[in-house]
Formats: sequence, C-alpha cells, structure tokens
Amino acid sequence: MKTDYDVLIIGAGPAGCAAGIVLAEHGHRVLILEREKFPRYHIGESLIPFTYQPMERLGLIPKMRASCNQKKYSVQFVQPNGRASQPFYFFNRYDKDTVAQTWQVLRSEFDEMVLHHARSKGVEVIEEITVKELLREGGRVVGVRAQKKSGETVEFRAPITLDCTGKESFTAVRNGWRMKDPYLNKVAVWTYYKGSKREPGIDEGQTTVAFVPDKGWFWHIPQHNDMVSVGVVAEGKYLTRGGVKDPKAIFHREVEENLWIKDHLSVGASTGDYYVTSEYSYHSRHCGCEGLLLVGDAFAFLDPVFSSGLMLAFKSGVMAGDEIHKAILEKDFSPERFAGYAHYMRAGVENMRKLVYAFYDPKFSFKQVIDKHPDAAGEITDCLSGDVNKDFTGLWDKIREFVPLPDELPVGAPLAAPRAPQPV
Repeated sequence: MKTDYDVLIIGAGPAGCAAGIVLAEHGHRVLILEREKFPRYHIGESLIPFTYQPMERLGLIPKMRASCNQKKYSVQFVQPNGRASQPFYFFNRYDKDTVAQTWQVLRSEFDEMVLHHARSKGVEVIEEITVKELLREGGRVVGVRAQKKSGETVEFRAPITLDCTGKESFTAVRNGWRMKDPYLNKVAVWTYYKGSKREPGIDEGQTTVAFVPDKGWFWHIPQHNDMVSVGVVAEGKYLTRGGVKDPKAIFHREVEENLWIKDHLSVGASTGDYYVTSEYSYHSRHCGCEGLLLVGDAFAFLDPVFSSGLMLAFKSGVMAGDEIHKAILEKDFSPERFAGYAHYMRAGVENMRKLVYAFYDPKFSFKQVIDKHPDAAGEITDCLSGDVNKDFTGLWDKIREFVPLPDELPVGAPLAAPRAPQPV
C-alpha cells in the first residue's frame, strides 16, 4: 500500500470528491479516506441553481442529465392555512437550459455517482477506513493515522491534508475551533413518504417551504421513484412542547399545523423511519493551519432552509483544489496562502447567513421588502439561488429597514504557524 501522496483527503462526500477531482485533473496523486462504505445514507437532497458551475467544472452535468433524478425549476412558500405563493421560477432570471434547471437527489445514489466519477479521474479512494488522528511534525500536519476495517493501523503522509468530514468536522472539533452560530440553534425532524401528492407538470420537482407557528417550517422535496423527503425545522422548545420528545410524534403533530403539508401527506405512506438532528449550524474559527485545510461543511454549515449545503461543498472543493495545485507547484503550504480561499468562502457564507437570519425574524417577509423595493427581487433571487459572492450591500440596507441583520463573524482565517524567535 502506498502511503505517500501529494494530497490526503478525509471524507468522500461532495466536497472531498470535488477537491480530489480537480487535483487529479491537475496531475496530482490524491488519496481519499472514507469511513463508510458507499452507498450510504445522507440528508441534504436539494440542489440550488448555482451548484451548476462547479458541477460543470467537475464534469458532472452530463451524468446528471442522463440520470433519473427529479428536475427542479422552482421554489414556493406556503402559509399555515395552506395558501401557497406563486412558484419562484429560476428561469425567470437564469438560462433555462443550464443554471435554472437543477435537481432533487437521493444522496446515497448521488454521492456514490460523484465518488465513482472521482475514481474515474484517477483519485484513489479507500472506504471503510477511519482516520484516528493527524500526524504532526514541528507544528505542521504531515498526514494521518487511520484504522482499517480489519483493525490494522496505517499512516499516510502528504504535504497537505483536507478535512472534508462534513458535519463531524473532524479537525475543527479536535482543535477546539468549532463554534455554534449565536442564533441558529434549530432542531430538524424528518422522514420519507412514497406515493404522496405532487404538483403537476413543471412544478412536480419544486421545493416547498411550508410554515408552521414560531417561524418553524417544513421542507417538501420530491425525489425520483415516487419518494418525497419531508421534514420540519424549528426551535427545540417549540417542537418538544408538552414534553413530547418522540420524533414520530413530533413530526405528525406538526403535520397538523400546515394544511398544505397535511393535504399532500394525506395519501401515500411513510417509510417508517424518523430522523432527528439538533443545533447543526456551526462555524470553524480557522480554515486550517500549516498542512491542513477545511472544506465544505467541515468549514461551516448553515441552517438548511435555503439548501445551500451542496453548492458550498462543491464550490469550496473546486476552489480548494485549485489553490492546493498552486501550493504544490510553488512548494509553499504556509497557512497564509489560503487566506484568500477563506475570505471568499466566508463572504459567501455570511451573505447567505444574513438571509437566513432575516427569514427567521418574526417581523420579516420577502414580500414586504420587494413591495417597497421592487429592484430587490433580483438580488434576493441571486442570493437564494447560490450566487452568494456578489456585493449585496444595497440589499442588506433595504432589509435592515425591516429587521436587524447579524454582524459578520470574525472567523475562518487560517491559523498562522508560530514564528521561531529571531536572534536579537
């Protein structure tokens, strides 16, 4: 078994595979270490329009067009009384044949497809191997120690290691870098239905955000094979009111709080599995240190209301791959050289984060802002669609007329290597 590589990647999800594909195409020796055996279950099933560009760069668009994944052209919002907004069609602002047509996916199948694509590009992948610790020499990360399924321990070395471990955020947790978002401490409970109602025609694959009291909301994501992913997100104290803690009981009680959801789930049947996760919005204080870089959800994860996770995973993976390629050519892996990557990705996260904060404010509605400032509609659409690295200063000024917005978190910069004392 080879143990020396140009780049080590922990985690074979979309972020890890994206970085691996870019680096392999640049001609580098890349190893991805994955704890699980694919296909494996994962939540986060809705793509937004600006996932298109990194997927195009990775060569995934032809595979998606040939797949059975449910096409998605729009998003709609539904009040508790069942009154639905007009769908927000992406093709009213973007090209219908490219950016404006995206997909709803089954992550077990989707992630396996991306992993196979990475292997076809020359990325080496070992599944069912668990990274136990980072190897350090002289203050820099030089590789990892991992345990194979057989129990054997092996070490792998490379000039740089990418943490693409998703929500687990392996290195941020161990380094004490991970911090919760000050406000976004929600709980999600979800399940899957087969044979429930869908919208006709072009609206069949739209994402529906259906409100319940206290700024809670349901997602309703139609998938292929007549399956629907459906879940509720709200404050824990709301969902567990009355002492109810069983995920199934919580879910079905909240179904009664939105007439649209109740109607759409009145036919079909639940698969019987109910999932729950809590306090999932977090940020890493640093994007990495010497020999280490965080990518995708391992760097930051926002509330899922606007489905930004896969877009940010692919975008950060592609950008990290290009930046590491330059570092390899220049033989410079100093933390400072990744400051631009960190600043760019944090800027996008902060823009989406402002919209998420506004969404959860009881006094806020997109309609109010657009009624007063019709020109804001396009910018709101751009941010919600994932075009998050534009200058939205004017939009934030307009929204602040209605609700406060959070200050940017002073996090994400690389942790600079300690300097040796200079002779006096």
